[in-house]
Formats: sequence, C-alpha cells, structure tokens
Amino acid sequence: MILGRKLTGKTMKFLLFIFVGVVHLLPLASGKAIHGNGTSQRTFQEIKEEIAHYGDVAKAIINFTVYGKGQNRSYERLALLVDTVGPRLSGSKSLEKAIEIMQQNLQGDGLENVHLEPVKIPHWERGEESAVMLEPRIHKMAILGLGSSIGTPPEGITAEVLVVTSFDELQRRGPDAKGKIVVYNQPYTNYSAAVQYRVEGAVEAAKVGALASLIRSVASFSIYSPHTGIQEYQNGVPKIPTACITVEDAEMMSRMASRGNKIVIQLKMGAKSYPDADSFNTVAEITGSKYPEQIVLVSGHLDSWDVGQGALDDGGGAFISWEALSVIKDLGLRPKRTLRLVLWTAEEQGGVGSSQYYQLHKANSSNYSLVMESDLGTFLPSGLRFTGSNSARIIMEEVMSLLQPINITQVLKNGDGTDINFWIQDGVPDDLQFSNRMVTSMVDGVLYTR
Repeated sequence: MILGRKLTGKTMKFLLFIFVGVVHLLPLASGKAIHGNGTSQRTFQEIKEEIAHYGDVAKAIINFTVYGKGQNRSYERLALLVDTVGPRLSGSKSLEKAIEIMQQNLQGDGLENVHLEPVKIPHWERGEESAVMLEPRIHKMAILGLGSSIGTPPEGITAEVLVVTSFDELQRRGPDAKGKIVVYNQPYTNYSAAVQYRVEGAVEAAKVGALASLIRSVASFSIYSPHTGIQEYQNGVPKIPTACITVEDAEMMSRMASRGNKIVIQLKMGAKSYPDADSFNTVAEITGSKYPEQIVLVSGHLDSWDVGQGALDDGGGAFISWEALSVIKDLGLRPKRTLRLVLWTAEEQGGVGSSQYYQLHKANSSNYSLVMESDLGTFLPSGLRFTGSNSARIIMEEVMSLLQPINITQVLKNGDGTDINFWIQDGVPDDLQFSNRMVTSMVDGVLYTR
C-alpha cells in the first residue's frame, strides 16, 4: 500500500512514465535523425548539454509526484475504479462500465481529444466449474477454466489421468493419453517457458486423443491458488476443455503417478463463448506544441480476468499511464510531440484491442516516436530496460541520470509487450523497458523509440 511520503512502487513507477514527457522533448525525438552508423546531425556533447537543461523540469516532476499534490493520486484513482466496477472481463458489462467511467474521468481531468475508438472483442464466460479426484481418494480440487475453453457435457468428463512434465514426454507417451485427462506438471523455471503449457496444452493433449487437459498454474509460488489466462485452439485439432489447477495438486498427482496409483478425475466446466462484443480503446492526449502530428504513446490495458479486480493486471499500468499526462498538464508543461494515452481493451484475450488499434493507425506508423506499455505490476522501479543501438543507449543513460535524486538510473536490457509488439514488428526498432524489482527483477513496462 502507499502511505505517507515514502517512495513507493506506484508513486515511483508513474514517475518513470511521466519522464516520457521529458524524454520525448530530447534529441531522440527532436527531428534530427540518429543514423545507422551511430552518427548524428548533432554531436553527443550537444545532446548531453540539452538533456542536462531538463534538470529543473525533472526536479519539478519528482517533487510533485513524490512529495506534492500528485502523491498517491494514481493509487486513489485506481482504488475507486476497482472498488466501484470490480472485474472487467472482455465482453462484460463491467468492462463497458469501466470504459465509460474512464472516458468521463479523462474529460474531467482536462485532457484533450478524449474519445473512444470502436473494436470488436471476444465474449467468453466460464460458468460453473469443478474438478473432483475420485481415485485413489476423494479430493475436491481448485480449478480455473482457461479463457476461450469449451465446456464439458452437463454430466462432466470422468476419466483416468496421465501426468506429464513436458510436451516431449507427452509425445513419448502419446498412446497412453487417448481417452484420458492429461495433467501437465511442468517445472517452473521462468514465465516464458512455463506459459506455453497454458497456451498450447489443450491442443497438444487433443492431438494425442486426450479428453481434457489440466495445467499446473504458471506461478513461482502458490498458496493453493489456481491462475487463469488465455489458451489457444488450433484449426484442425479437436477442441477439448482445459483449466489450470494448483501447483500443490499438480505435484500431488505427479507423486501419486510415480507410485503407480491410478488417478481418476471428474471434470465439469460450464464455459461458453458468445459472438464478439462491441467495445472501445480509450484515448486521451496532450497536443504537441511543435510536432503535433508525431506521437508519443503511453498505455496499459483496462480489461482484466473475472476472478479478481485487475488492480495490478493491469489497473496499475493503465492508471500510471493516465497519471503521466495528468502530472504534465498540472505542471503546465507542453510537450513538443503529442503525448497520447491509450487504455487498451481485451488485452487478456491476446492483445485484441491493440491489434485493431494498430490496423487503424499503421498507415501513420512513421509518426510514432515512442510507444510504451506497462503490464507486469507497479512495484519499486530499479531503472530503464532498453534494447537499441549503442548511440541510443548512451543517450538514454544521460536521460536516466535525471533520476539520480531518487536513485533510479540503471539502463538494463531486453523488453517486449503484448500490446506493442505490433509496432516492433512494423519496424519501430529500439525498445526501452521500465523494470521493477520485487525480490527478483520483474519487467513492468516498455518504451519504444525510433
């Protein structure tokens, strides 16, 4: 939680986002190109001196957000939304209510060009669901169906279990999987490696004749807490029901199987998919003073899954993105380029809203100087995550030096994001990613610069 005048995660994280308002005033976005050979129409010394001139602006932003009127504001705004609306599943009335509220909030904040851009999004509902182990003992299991999964017949599916730890093992034991429920107990090494089982597990199990699949939740830690998320079916492969189970139950069934125990589960899922629903990406701006046609985009997604309030995934990212514009406006700053806020819809279903935004705006992609996404929590930042040319990295190191008063000056490596990968693929070449650290380093937002 955010209390007093401490430099807490959310305060610090939106402070980094606000620094986009400083970064895009700098030479990387000044209309003077950084050439492929690392040379520029300006010397590095000139660029360094210009960056240093923003020291007073940086201090004003720090003072306002950490110690002044902006302190805790994004937290309070977010708390009001999640308390009022709750979960915001794609296609739900609560998501549309949240979009309506945010449009009103952005207009009330005095931002410019506040509008909604229509998109079509998936509408899936999980319904009632349960899983009960019948053999070798009775055990009611906690499960969460995965997004877009089909349901079971009303009477459910009762079948023996095959436990595997990898797709390779599933292929080796393929004949044993026919007519069974495949349980994946994949080890957790990192999110990217483990999440493929959630996304592809049903398809791979169906290919070898399984009736359903249950996936160990993609988590490094569990307190008997299943996780949901999106999964994807494949054309030409039968659709089977799929859900996540807890780490504890996956490990238990793995131990039982290793002892030769026969495991039988009854699975019931009332999941249904409906025709695509009408929704919106929510947009607001501060118009640029010198290059208004050129865009610096900050973003987070407004939708969430249905089993939580989406306060961090991705309410935090959405609200610190709003706060970036809000603070710049409150301080009377006017960026040279247009600073655009986009609150995406249906990110959890695979970046649906951002994909349609890209299709609508890709003809003007050359006007996008920076594209930023925040979507892995709002913890205490440790620096800026960056991928790009060496010359750009050197410049960003100078920019980050402006954050020396709060000791957030690191320039780290690597980054991507569901809602901005379209722009990467379109040739926006250099990516800058804010990172946070909570026990271990956690990627938290992405900034892309030409």
